[in-house]
Amino acid sequence: MRFLCLHGKGTSAAIFKTQTATFRYKLDDSITFEFVDGLFPSEPAPDVSYFYAPPYYAWWEGNNTPASVRTSHTWLLSKLARDGPYDGVLLFSQGCSVIASFLLYHQATNPTSPPPFKVAIFICGGIPLPILEDLGANVSQKAHDWDQKTRVLLREKNTDAVAILSAGHDRWGSSAKDDTAEKAESNDPGAIMNNPHDVFGLDTTQFSEQSKIQIPTVHIYGAKDPRRPASLQLACLCRAEVRKTYDHGGGHDIPRRKDISEAIAELVGWSVKMAEGDEGI
Repeated sequence: MRFLCLHGKGTSAAIFKTQTATFRYKLDDSITFEFVDGLFPSEPAPDVSYFYAPPYYAWWEGNNTPASVRTSHTWLLSKLARDGPYDGVLLFSQGCSVIASFLLYHQATNPTSPPPFKVAIFICGGIPLPILEDLGANVSQKAHDWDQKTRVLLREKNTDAVAILSAGHDRWGSSAKDDTAEKAESNDPGAIMNNPHDVFGLDTTQFSEQSKIQIPTVHIYGAKDPRRPASLQLACLCRAEVRKTYDHGGGHDIPRRKDISEAIAELVGWSVKMAEGDEGI
């Protein structure tokens, strides 16, 4: 079972390999992971340089425009032709955006052709709203507002040097929410996902079941991650009957506590069985 692994913006293959080592150690040796660097040199993610040395990479340059994102798709197709096939993908943050957008475009343009992967594991990642608009969705101002303010909140969390160096993972605080009435709606992920007409402002019912990501997916996010709304929006763009979600309780990262690593390893194991056709698990 082969996984292609795409890191987040401002990190690298080596960093992502380290970030996932604890749960990968618990998996069978028959499951292999190939970590690759992004296409473009990048400034480090705001908190990364405190813990990891350069180089750092991103999957596209500039903003999240369809044209920029599609540069990563061109690379991906070449990578698959050269080194594939891969059974699954393991993704973090911007890496999630690469594959989620690729799979949604695939459904829009080649709905009768099987996707190039059997399973996808998304960690702390969503899909750029301009991609959804390019696919014909009407993205509300509320959704854009959520997107903007959660990006600002994440940047604030990741640039507080004193908190990063003194508290590490604990810097994320008690929650990713402030005390405004509007943010109270984000308390219950289950309730949010049960209202697909308004997932942080995004009406995911605009996507038919046939136009959603069809393969089994795992969505791992943190209750304290300011970008959690994007993770839940992406989950709602995947088929519910072959989808699992897991809240690791942390922020925009991959906690390495024993219980969390075991839970993530179990989810990877589920995805492997789904890829192998054992849907009874």
